[in-house]
Parts: sequence; C-alpha cells; structure tokens
Amino acid sequence: MSSTAPLLLSGFADEAANQKTIDQQFSVLAALGMRYFSIRFIDAGNGVKNVMTLNKDEIDLIKEKLVEYGLTVSSIGSPIGKTKLCDVDDGTSLTYRPFETYVKEDVVRACELANSFGTKLLRGFSFYHPKGSDIQHHLAQAVDQVGTITDVCDSHGLTYGLEVEANLVGQTGQLLAEMHQQIARDALVTIFDGGNLVMQGFSAEEVYQQYLAMKPGLGWIHIKDFKDPDGSERVTHVDEESIKHFVPSDIGQSGHAAIMKDFANFLPELHQRITARGVPGVFADMEPHVKGGGQFGGFSGPDGFGVALRAFCRVCDDVGIPYRLRDFSDIRADRGF
Repeated sequence: MSSTAPLLLSGFADEAANQKTIDQQFSVLAALGMRYFSIRFIDAGNGVKNVMTLNKDEIDLIKEKLVEYGLTVSSIGSPIGKTKLCDVDDGTSLTYRPFETYVKEDVVRACELANSFGTKLLRGFSFYHPKGSDIQHHLAQAVDQVGTITDVCDSHGLTYGLEVEANLVGQTGQLLAEMHQQIARDALVTIFDGGNLVMQGFSAEEVYQQYLAMKPGLGWIHIKDFKDPDGSERVTHVDEESIKHFVPSDIGQSGHAAIMKDFANFLPELHQRITARGVPGVFADMEPHVKGGGQFGGFSGPDGFGVALRAFCRVCDDVGIPYRLRDFSDIRADRGF
C-alpha cells in the first residue's frame, strides 16, 4: 500500500446496548477500543428515540458524554430516503411524504443534527419504488430527489452517503453506481454493505462485482454479513422483518476476504477522496445485526458486537489493512501524561 492511513473503525452504537442508553452504548465502544460511532437510536433520559427526534437537552447531554468517553460521531445514521417514492398503495406499510415538505423538514433537520454532532457524513437511502414495479420506470425520479438531498447536504458542508439496500431503488451496486454517475456531485458517495446484498440472494461473486461497480463513487463501507443455511435464492422483494441469518464478516457469504483484499489496495485512493470532503478518514461502520435485523435497525448486544468487531479485525489482519484500537498510550494521553 502507498499510504499508511489506517481504516477508521466505527459502528452503530445502538446495536451494542441492551437498552440503548447512552452509558451502555458508549461503555461498550470504549471497552472495545473504538473511538468513532454512528448515532441512530439512543436513550438520552427520555426513552429510546431515533436521532432525528432528539431535543436540545438530549443532544447537549450526548455531547457531554462524548467528551467523557472519548468518542466522536462518524455519521448520522438517518432514515432519510426510507420513504415511498410515489403516493400509491402497493400493499406495504411504508409512508409517503410530499418531497418538498420532506426536504424542508426531515432533510434539513438531519443536516442540522450532523453539524451539531460535528460529523461530516449523513447516511441515507434511495427511496422505495412501488412494490412489484420496474425500477427503471422510477430511476429518473429517484435520481432527481437524491440529487436535491445531496445539494442540501452540500450546502451544510456535508457528504451524503447512499447505502445499498434491498427493496429500494438503489438495491444493487450497479443501480447505486448508475445513480451516482447520473447525479454527478462530489457531495454524494455510496456505501457498500455485503450483507444487504447476500440477503437478496446474490452469490459472493455477484456481491464482488457489485462492490467493483460501486468503487468509483464509494465513500465508506458497512460491515454486515449473511449466511442462509438453506442456500441463496434470488428474491425481488425481501421481508426485512423476518430475516435472522446475519453473521460476522469472517463466516458469511459476502466474500469479505476477497473484497477487503482489493480494498487494501484501494484504501489510499479512497482516503484521499473522502478527506477532501473534510472527513477524518475512511470508515468501516460495524452494523452486524448478529442477533436480528429489521427495516430500520438491528441488534447485536454487547457480546455480539464484540464478536463481530473481532471477526472483522481478523479479516483486515489477513489482507494487511491497517486499523487502530485504543491502547495504553491513549489512556496516558487522555490523562495528560
């Protein structure tokens, strides 16, 4: 590798905590040696809330706790783009919001939260086309709306990360790559997630090809894997609430070993790309779901999160990707020694 910049280990902290309280989430991350996390669901004293609904007092308390635990927010794990693209009844329970209102209220709110927590990254999605419809008939509208969201993010000094996920317009690496190419904004990047592809029935080779398709627009990666004991079968619509076969990245069907081997050589280029946007480095965001997952989140528990993190570290060790966890020198530095 031509650069020694380490991969920055992050994770969705709510996955690591049984009751999702601040102290539970932050204690697990600190004990595991992590310094970064994505904020999604959290109990800041008034019950578990999505980050989008936090009030000022809750935000201030979380920021105080960040200092106490030596943590930094890597991204806002927002649900932006997880709404219906069209106002039609397609038999799902998904909601529709008029887009102009959605931008003025939800998107601007998410950007303000990102600035408040000091992160440059906002995670989002590519909208749900009507169930059973042809994605290509809706691609232009999705491109237009994601482009608008990207411009709003850019106006707030942020980068919008578009995650590949089942049932959305951008449900494959190729579709996300096409959206990224058509939108053509520096403030838009894509987020690779192998588990989100395998759960749709794609093979390891197909997942690898989708990763390659995403590389020109890639911004960061989510670490999740999937292993179906009954074998993979391609499905066009995934029942996200019934899925339970998520596994650590060293034993799943995504082929993380091959992906990360290529990623090791790609990391210097990606580091240069993302740091140009004011981001501290390239993030690998742990989102393991090893105890279950659903449409708007997942759960691993403190034990499952630790197992998943160590598994991914082994994958990185095997392919020579540098990363860093806290050690005694960090403790001394924090104490002013």
